Amino acid sequence: MNLAPYIDHTVLKPVTLTADINKLCTEAVQYGFAAVCVPPPFVKLAAGLLKDSNVKTATVIGFPFGYSAIEAKIAEALLAMVDGAGELDVVINLIALKNNDWQYLANEINHLVPVIKSRGKVVKIIVESGVLTDDELKKCCELYGAAGIDYLKTSTGYAEKGATPEAVKLMRENLPPHVQIKASGGIKTYAFAKELVDAGATRLGCSASVAIIEGTPAGSGY
Repeated sequence: MNLAPYIDHTVLKPVTLTADINKLCTEAVQYGFAAVCVPPPFVKLAAGLLKDSNVKTATVIGFPFGYSAIEAKIAEALLAMVDGAGELDVVINLIALKNNDWQYLANEINHLVPVIKSRGKVVKIIVESGVLTDDELKKCCELYGAAGIDYLKTSTGYAEKGATPEAVKLMRENLPPHVQIKASGGIKTYAFAKELVDAGATRLGCSASVAIIEGTPAGSGY
């Protein structure tokens, strides 16, 4: 099974260099990855490098902790789209979730989705499944599944636990069929990546993308 079309080739480290983005985009085109996912300051560069390819440009919003104000997330999203992002991976406010403030989360998503979808862009919502209970994850599926998003995404890669097949299966069982799943966080091998796809993921966020495809040892990272 060729996993390359499932992969968002990712670099999100806080010390990312221009050279990292150049390499990321070159590899994404070479291997036929679905997208690159880059820090917001590099969206314009990545979009320019990929303009003559089929590889999409993605970035993150409210990353990695999700507790930015709604207004700040909207501003981030608008700038990212102006710079050329076609896909936005938005971290939810986990503080609100853990304090059982689902009204805040509903308000947040109901402000963000129209801004992004009105410009024809893809919305991926990151819920950090590794720090959620099964009930919390199910509630996320209910709330975000009805909110007009394109993907529900497991993880930022910055929590103590990333993607698991169990979380992906739970999400697939509780999401509407039209909402896809992106698994991310700790994906280092072809075998694990395929396990996540078999569980229901249709995108994979990986920094070890080339190692996964080539079957070589992966380094540390997202």
